[in-house]
Amino acid sequence: MALVVDTGPLLAAMDRSDKHHLACRRLLETTSETLVIPAPVLVEVDYFVHDRLTPAVFVQLLDDIAAGAFVVADLTAADFPRVRELCARYAGADIGFVDASVLAVVERLGEHKLATIDHKHFGMLRPRHVAALDLLPD
Repeated sequence: MALVVDTGPLLAAMDRSDKHHLACRRLLETTSETLVIPAPVLVEVDYFVHDRLTPAVFVQLLDDIAAGAFVVADLTAADFPRVRELCARYAGADIGFVDASVLAVVERLGEHKLATIDHKHFGMLRPRHVAALDLLPD
């Protein structure tokens, strides 16, 4: 089993001033499941860390990845048609490439849950393999 991690929980866990900091940090530190970061999420995290925090915070995340705390999931060729489909279907709802990529990875792994604080977007997305995703933390 794996827990796919979206941008929000990673940022919140790194930023003590974030209102979701404690819940996200606790989730990431206590889960027994493999933490999977879709590769496009890393680009988004890098952007926000450089905008809101300091580059050293992102370097620490890279250290954690190198140490095995997270697994980075690259998109496969088979993911891109699904990403395209999601971007087109939800274009009016501001679902972009990163969110669509996250859902494609969740579907490919057959997971029913997602670590995200973006309940608005991921609450409206309809995965192929379950009626709705269990969004963590609560």
